[in-house]
Amino acid sequence: MLLSVDRISKTYPGSRPVLQNVSITLGQGDTLALTGESGSGKSTLLNLVAALDEFDEGEITLGTKTYSMLNDAGRAELRRKQVALVFQQFNLIPSLTVKQNLSFHARLGNKNGPEWIAHLTERLGLEALVSRYPEQLSGGQQQRVAIGRALALKPALLLADEPTGNLDDTASNAVMTLMLDLVRETGAALLLVTHSNAIAAQLDHRIHLAGGRIT
Repeated sequence: MLLSVDRISKTYPGSRPVLQNVSITLGQGDTLALTGESGSGKSTLLNLVAALDEFDEGEITLGTKTYSMLNDAGRAELRRKQVALVFQQFNLIPSLTVKQNLSFHARLGNKNGPEWIAHLTERLGLEALVSRYPEQLSGGQQQRVAIGRALALKPALLLADEPTGNLDDTASNAVMTLMLDLVRETGAALLLVTHSNAIAAQLDHRIHLAGGRIT
């Protein structure tokens, strides 16, 4: 088992509980879609698994790492070496070219092999765009760079929060196909938040959240 989320609960000050007693598991190479209405707790759960926020109760374990035992430096190291994220907003570094954006995260995780970056560039269809900056790319092209940047790390776990939410249907389908192909190629597990039943159906498993609980 790669990821264990065990009876997690989270409440923000002044609000009702966002997550209540949520448990999920994910094996190496598995893909899981997390669905639910806005406000159901999907993005909060993703942030907790990414070690970007802290839970109130329960435990999360990724491989041999137990989250409640990690300090700030340990959580940062987890994101540098084992967990990568793709968001609806592309979050590319505007002052870096496509090639530099692809290499950025891999370099932080000491996995910046030029052969691997070149392979990713080819698989993503970005060979002709490596010298361009994000503002010179379409939305679909920017999201392909964002996916490549995340997978350049060769993470154990890829987290994706509505990664095609800003794209039209054609671009969305192309980006999802590429991401799933590359996830399988790298052996990463994928936890993906989506409102789309069509996208959820492409993954191995599906969990639905409502009111902070699994239904």
